[in-house]
Amino acid sequence: MSKSEVHNIDVSVDSAFVEADEGQNRFIFSYTVTIHNAGLVPARLMTRHWIITDSNGKTREVKGEGVVGEQPYLRPGESFQYTSGTMLETPAGIMHGSYQMITDDGTKFDAPISSFILAAPRVLH
Repeated sequence: MSKSEVHNIDVSVDSAFVEADEGQNRFIFSYTVTIHNAGLVPARLMTRHWIITDSNGKTREVKGEGVVGEQPYLRPGESFQYTSGTMLETPAGIMHGSYQMITDDGTKFDAPISSFILAAPRVLH
């Protein structure tokens, strides 16, 4: 049995444009994340690490404990969903990152979050 079968956390993200204040270069986006334990052992999400890049190439990192004030515990087959948001100085950008997970026996592993696009309407063709 491979490690990826035992520790397998699937992360999917849907993003949405919320509002803009173009005079202030403020573009607000929401994103809904679904975290699914497709592995064979329970795991708790301990911390998050996001890398957010706007269309000017300006990058910022966000690190912290849990997500939306929680550190969800996922048994095999269980999912957790939450919605959060971010602000960019441009009408488009990209996010990716990882969740740092821990199993009941203390094994730590990362659950990658694939890149997803943040875009105001009619920005991307």
